Amino acid sequence: MMEKAQEMFQSSTQDADSECATFCFSPCNCEEDWRRGNPIRGRAKSRSLSVSPGTGSTKEFRRTRSMHGPSPVTTFGPKACMLQNPKTIMHIQDPANQRLTWNKPPKSVLVIKKIRDASLLQPFKDLCVYLTEEKNMIVYVEKKVIEDPAIMNDDIFGPVKKKFCTFSEDYDDISDQIDFIICLGGDGTLLYASSLFQGSVPPVMAFHLGSLGFLTPFNFDNFQTQVTQVIEGNAALVLRSRLKVKVVKEHREKKLALQNHIEENGVLEKELCKQIKYQVLNEVVVDRGPSSYLSNVDVFLDGHLITTVQGDGIIVSTPTGSTAYAAAAGASMIHPNVPAIMITPICPHSLSFRPIVVPAGVEVKIMLSPDARNTAWVSFDGRKRQEVCHGDSISITTSCYPVPSICFRDPINDWFDSLAECLHWNVRKKQNHFTVEDGEF
Repeated sequence: MMEKAQEMFQSSTQDADSECATFCFSPCNCEEDWRRGNPIRGRAKSRSLSVSPGTGSTKEFRRTRSMHGPSPVTTFGPKACMLQNPKTIMHIQDPANQRLTWNKPPKSVLVIKKIRDASLLQPFKDLCVYLTEEKNMIVYVEKKVIEDPAIMNDDIFGPVKKKFCTFSEDYDDISDQIDFIICLGGDGTLLYASSLFQGSVPPVMAFHLGSLGFLTPFNFDNFQTQVTQVIEGNAALVLRSRLKVKVVKEHREKKLALQNHIEENGVLEKELCKQIKYQVLNEVVVDRGPSSYLSNVDVFLDGHLITTVQGDGIIVSTPTGSTAYAAAAGASMIHPNVPAIMITPICPHSLSFRPIVVPAGVEVKIMLSPDARNTAWVSFDGRKRQEVCHGDSISITTSCYPVPSICFRDPINDWFDSLAECLHWNVRKKQNHFTVEDGEF
């Protein structure tokens, strides 16, 4: 009887271990292939940030250049194990193994240029000439960019301009026509590129030609070599998660008409609400707008009321957005590879209301409190600003469509370089060391 029980326990343990293995992300098979080539900007390989395995650790739990811990064993003691969850929310891959590859050679590229900036005219022209004449690429440009008089009146640039495919925001759908994106400008160009694609986003290569440049790691000096390496698929990627936002607004006139028993043909209950959906890269901001009163909004997490915000407002941000408005409001900065949602109050009327980080899979819902004195206002990555009234709701969760941002070196080193160069993170004058005489005391 004891032998049979032992066999059953060993069998169940093996099954649980194999089940655990199905949830593990296998490393990239082409890792050695791309490492044989030159790095994308020619810098020397940096030291690994991984933790060395301790004494007695096994090979399968070794952390190699990863910011994530090893996959946990899901058997606990002799009889307990994790209940298998058929609804797996997300897989986490080692950031060092996230590499760009092409199923087919790319043929079309969207060039996004910061408008009203004369310093970008020559880089824009040089890039477009290189893409069209040297790489035979189909170049997409927004109409308002080529309507710049400095571009329209340039006769030398005219033959190249005639090859452009143009589009207008909110009118033309180019989501399935673009192979990759090149941004010329600051962080705003990357946010704008994200807003153009409400579904799957092509890889984005961002050149630092703006003011801050936290999200734009490439310099334009040797753009030909860098663009060629991206076209050949020799580039690291960081997947910047986005927020899937659904705004539900009540049709108050129709609701009032029904309450007053006024007959209206074709008015159904589902028509009493209007839904608008957005994909947001940085943050959703709910604030008090022009009102002098405190904002008063309820925050729900997976349907449960967790708190009421009384203050200037609240920021719900991605890890990418944690270094933007949220950082200015006192939040922690989160690496883009960490699956999380940051909730940050803006000037709360409570000293104990601190920013919190919640799992990426939860749904955050924001509504005006029933006793709120005024309405609120909401914006999405600083755009599409609109009023939030009683009965309206804003539902936020992590989107399954991230922005694949092409790295300068790799996701970890790029992020810390941006912290140091753009935000001057932990920059201070170093403390002097003791002299020989001081050491005697």
